[in-house]
Amino acid sequence: MTFNYALSDLLLPPTSLIVLTLLGVLMLKRRRIAGVALIVSSQVLFLALSTPVVANALVRSLEPLPVLIEEVKRAQAIVVLGGGRNLGSPEWGGETVNDYTLRRTRYGARLARETGLPVYVSGGKPTGGQLAEGTLMRELMAREFNAPVKWVDAAAETTREQALIVARDLKAQQISRIALVTDAVHMPRAQRAFELAGLAVVSAPTGYTAQRPFAPYQLIPGPAALLQSHVALREWGSQLHHHVLALVD
Repeated sequence: MTFNYALSDLLLPPTSLIVLTLLGVLMLKRRRIAGVALIVSSQVLFLALSTPVVANALVRSLEPLPVLIEEVKRAQAIVVLGGGRNLGSPEWGGETVNDYTLRRTRYGARLARETGLPVYVSGGKPTGGQLAEGTLMRELMAREFNAPVKWVDAAAETTREQALIVARDLKAQQISRIALVTDAVHMPRAQRAFELAGLAVVSAPTGYTAQRPFAPYQLIPGPAALLQSHVALREWGSQLHHHVLALVD
């Protein structure tokens, strides 16, 4: 886990809301009304963020429209970003891609087959281990999806590093316009990073999770929805951070 992700886990729900609840408990003896208010408000927010209807709304605010194949064909290369690994997968020899990386790789391979564009896969080893995301993605794409990979970045550990390394390598090949593949909720941040690195980006998002129509079960709290809310808030927080830095500069 990178420092930024560890910090977001501490500052964002559910950890932050648990801390606020405990703080409210500590306040009960001296400032009872304020303590009760803090406990109730933090727990109500915890429950709200745990409902699919709220989580979907947060994620939907970030997910862009899907790409048309005609738009992808205007790019010069397809760049697929890694989304993590499973380091405890004995049936695959100990290490393999996680669900995020798998669906990104699958979609990137599909776009490559339909367009004939060369593929660049990117991802290092932010959580240690033996094999980088980029290495695993190259093997997966060639072996299971019949789409060879032309370039591999096995060093980048953050989205910003991926953008800088990919831009450096592709500009050297006279490539300036890419189709970028990552999860839909991650796309706004990723696209911004690659554009700041000097590449024109056709966003090719995958892994949509919030486009389903409303159903009554979406009012029932659950851990999957809380995870979705956490991811969306992390992405919004990252965008806010970039805007603040831009204003300071």
